[in-house]
Amino acid sequence: MSLMFYINPADPIPLYAQLTRAIQFAITTGQLRIGEQLPTVRQMAVDLKINANTVAKVYAELERAGIVETRRGVGTFVCARHFEPMQKRQHENKVRDFADRVLAEAGAMGFSLDDLIDQLQSRRKKELGKYV
Repeated sequence: MSLMFYINPADPIPLYAQLTRAIQFAITTGQLRIGEQLPTVRQMAVDLKINANTVAKVYAELERAGIVETRRGVGTFVCARHFEPMQKRQHENKVRDFADRVLAEAGAMGFSLDDLIDQLQSRRKKELGKYV
């Protein structure tokens, strides 16, 4: 199971952030489904060759965000509550607000909308290619 997650120790992004992003990506793309169990902290750490405390930190953050839930003595599972459909208008507003923040920050850094689109398309191909 942990093999679906990719962590690059040479990447300047902290390992916990990479793992958080990888788990969220797996859920978003359907590789991990609602109710599906994640590997144990120890197993994930061994498979990815990272510290178990790092994995525990990721699981705890995801649990606080409502993305996963831990059932004592059973394991950690993708949580259905987080993915209950929100109202379409609320969803659109959140996405628009997020896009506005990204565009404003990119503009302040001298990047154009086309620069962002090119990077996002490149990232999407790269991320999807890891799991094919």
